[in-house]
Amino acid sequence: MHTTTLPRPAALLPVGLLAALATVLFWASSFPLIRAAVAEFSPLPLAALRYAVAGLAMGAWLLLAPGTSAQRPLPREWPRLLLAAGLGIVAYNLLLNSGQRTVSAGAASFIANTAPAMTALLAVLLLGERLRAWAWPGMGLSLAGVGLIAGAQPGGLHLGAGALQILGSAACLALFFVVQRPLLARLGGLRTAAWVIVLGGLLLLPWLPTGLAQAQLASMQGIWTVIALGLFPAALGYGCWAVAQAHYGAARAASFLYLVPPTATVMALVLLGERPSPQVLLGGALALGGVLVVNRWGKA
Repeated sequence: MHTTTLPRPAALLPVGLLAALATVLFWASSFPLIRAAVAEFSPLPLAALRYAVAGLAMGAWLLLAPGTSAQRPLPREWPRLLLAAGLGIVAYNLLLNSGQRTVSAGAASFIANTAPAMTALLAVLLLGERLRAWAWPGMGLSLAGVGLIAGAQPGGLHLGAGALQILGSAACLALFFVVQRPLLARLGGLRTAAWVIVLGGLLLLPWLPTGLAQAQLASMQGIWTVIALGLFPAALGYGCWAVAQAHYGAARAASFLYLVPPTATVMALVLLGERPSPQVLLGGALALGGVLVVNRWGKA
């Protein structure tokens, strides 16, 4: 009697691809959501509310996830985690939220996503890493793009202008990437992000009462926007990112992040009716192209 072995059916849902695309959607959504939320909340109270939600979600995961007790931060790692939370949560959100009061969501996404190029430069200055010659024109291209975008925003790149604040948020994010790097090998990306989010929420607690007071005066749409900011770009975004990295590896997964600014621009058009000007689109293309040059050909 002969038996026929049937081929195993292909997976209907490519999990890694779905996780990467979900990450893009979640992280892109933060820009139009912040743009909507800053109409009803001040920058730091908004961050406090957002990371109260995200911190509760990530704290629950840390309590319930298998292996957490064996992979708790070591005493020597806590100062680095606190610094990472101060840079990547408190300072980043203060500057980004402040900047998005005057800068459109699409423009903000292109400026903020110059952080990988800044990270490469900081790794040279702080960690002694080397860059190839292509990195420098790539960084110049990104800066030219940011300048074009800023020129289309109120105040340009003058001190206190929204575009400069968002560029500052990108610098804080780049510093955060460098500071957290030694933690990743032992704790892993998702667990490191979870601890940073929880600690960031704790650092923002002094502004939570003001945030709750502002929430009492806000619309239901504004309140749901803050909840969405805490759950989707923060908690679920990092969860999906960990799955994507597990399937593709860090370098290949990072290539999906070039989709974040264009996706944010489309979402801002659909959700907020923000139509980007040709100057913003050209500047965004230059900024994103510069980051691509640095990441693809500029690293030794």
